[in-house]
Formats: sequence, C-alpha cells, structure tokens
Amino acid sequence: MGRGKIVIRRIDNSTSRQVTFSKRRSGLLKKARELSILCDADVGLIIFSSIGKLYDYASSSMKSVIERYNMVKEHHQLLIPDSQLKFWQSEAASLRQQLHYLQEYHRQLMGEELSGLSVKDLQNLENQLEMSLKGIRTKKDQILTDEIKELNHKGHLIHQENLELYKKVNLMHQENIELQKVYGTREANEARRSSQPSHTFNNRYDLHAPVRLQLSQPQQNH
Repeated sequence: MGRGKIVIRRIDNSTSRQVTFSKRRSGLLKKARELSILCDADVGLIIFSSIGKLYDYASSSMKSVIERYNMVKEHHQLLIPDSQLKFWQSEAASLRQQLHYLQEYHRQLMGEELSGLSVKDLQNLENQLEMSLKGIRTKKDQILTDEIKELNHKGHLIHQENLELYKKVNLMHQENIELQKVYGTREANEARRSSQPSHTFNNRYDLHAPVRLQLSQPQQNH
C-alpha cells in the first residue's frame, strides 16, 4: 500500500520538522550532485536551516557559481528593455499594416478605389457583397418574424382580455335584468294595493271619514 500524499505546510512538531529537514536536505544534495555529473551542469546549492546552519554544494566552486550567476543576471536585465522595445515596435508596425488593409478594404466595399483591381478581384468583391447582403436580409427577416410573433402573442392576450370583459359585461347585464324583474314586481304589487277601495262598515259608515264631535248642554233634572 502506497504512502498517503503529504500536505505541504509547516510542521508544528519540532522533532518531526527536524527529521523531515534532514531527510529532504540529504535528498536534495544527492539530486544536485547527480544532476551535475549526469548532465555536465554547473550546479550550486545553498541551504540555511531554521537555526541558521549552512549546508551547500557546488559542482566546481561556490564562488565561481555565484559570480557566474550575478554576471548572467545583470546581462539579462540589460537585454530586457531592448527586447521589449523591439517587440512593441514590431507589434505597432503590424497593427498599422492591418489598419491600412482594413481601411482600403472598407473603401472598396463602398465602391471606391476600384481602379487597381482585376476582374477576379472585382468578382470576389461582388461575391463578398452578395454574401453580406444575404446575411443582412436573413437577419432582417428574423427580426421581423420575431416581431410578428410578439405582436400575435400580444393580440392573443388582448383577445383573451376582451373575452373576459365581455363575460363580465354579460353577467352584469343579466344581474340588471334580474334586479329590474324584482323591482318591477314590487312596484306592481304596490300599485295594485294602492288601487284597491278602502274598507267600510256595513252600516255605511266610512272608516276613513273624519269624526265630528260636538258639546251639548247638560239636561236639568226636574
């Protein structure tokens, strides 16, 4: 069974950290020695432990390796501005050439500066314009089709709203008819009651006739 993958982070336990440092330092020095021998490389390795102890290896001498490193580093830093300047000059020239070509091609598409073109060039330009026109018409047809679909959808929604409003108006109309029937019956009953004769007694006295009272003189007893 293989070993599990080790998480690369600081080891908290000092004893384990020292053991790991010793093992990996030895392995790193061995790899540097093998690299210098197998590949004929000039290798310099410097290691400082956590307590400041130095461990180093050099295939020739550490001084010569450091001097060679500083010399190459300085030379490389001096070459960087020149190389960057040449790179950006080349990029600017390429962009100017592309811009000039695009401007000329645009004028040709507009029907200008066609004198230097051959029949084949004019045919290619015509084919390009026809393809562009076809693409424009296709896009325009698609936009119009989408707008027609959207208008049809809105018209369907408006039609549905009209149907709902018509149903509501019809329902209100039916309710008004029912109310007219109810109030019409009530008014007819009231009119019928008002047209009936008033009740009278059998002795021909009218119930609704006003009662007239009159005081008389008291009779004297003889």
